[in-house]
Order: sequence, then structure tokens, then C-alpha cells
Amino acid sequence: MALSEKDLEEAHKRHFLKASHPDAWPGGPAPLNMNHYANKKSAAESMLDVALLMANASQLKAVLEQGPNFSFYTPIITLISISLCLQVTVGVLLIFIVRWNLNDEQKHRRLNAMENLATGLVFIIVVVNIFITAFGVHRPNRSD
Repeated sequence: MALSEKDLEEAHKRHFLKASHPDAWPGGPAPLNMNHYANKKSAAESMLDVALLMANASQLKAVLEQGPNFSFYTPIITLISISLCLQVTVGVLLIFIVRWNLNDEQKHRRLNAMENLATGLVFIIVVVNIFITAFGVHRPNRSD
């Protein structure tokens, strides 16, 4: 029993529709998995946050080693402390963002607000760190 060209075409369409995502075009690329994308993005942001956290901790150590005689001691200690606190806050926020399912329509508004908050805090962290760099943190010269 030979299949007609029309039957073969229908079978081909059914195969593609079964094998692909319901929103995908037949024969086209699969749609972007938003949970996977968001998790990778948040992981990358977290790694950058950890790197900046370590840099700020090193700067704090250098300023504390120089002592209160350093010309901008109080402002730099304050700015580094603000930066560290904001970085921890963003880290916790990113953990919550990663844990929630983006496909749940009910959580979109809250996730969007959390993403916007995280972006705003990261901007503030960048500005604070620009001021930290402007005031300058120098390692003390040791003659041990």
C-alpha cells in the first residue's frame, strides 16, 4: 500500500509538531528556554559579584592597614562598607530570582520587580566603586 504525497506531507508535519516545542515553527529552531537563560545570566552576575566582593574586601584591608592617618580614611571605609552591603543584597536577590520559575505567569510581575531592583542596585554599586577608585586605595609600603 503506497502512501500518497499528501499523506507523506501530513505525516512529516505531525512528526515535526510532535518533536518540537508547541510554540516553535515547524522545522525552525527551538524557542529560547527562559529559565535556562535567566539561570545562566544570574550565575554570571553572581560570579562578577563575587569578584567585586573580593576586590572590595582587599581594598578594605589595605585601608585598615594604612590606619586613620590616611587622608580619606572615613569616606573610603564608608563607601567600601556600602558597596559590600549592596553586593550581599544583590547576591541574595539573585538567589531568589534563580529559584523561581519564569514560566509561571503569576510570578512575572514580582520577578520583573526583583530584576529591576537588582539592576538598580548594581548601578549604585558601580557608582560607589567609581568613588572608591577616585579616592584611591593604596597598599602601604612595608620595609619588613
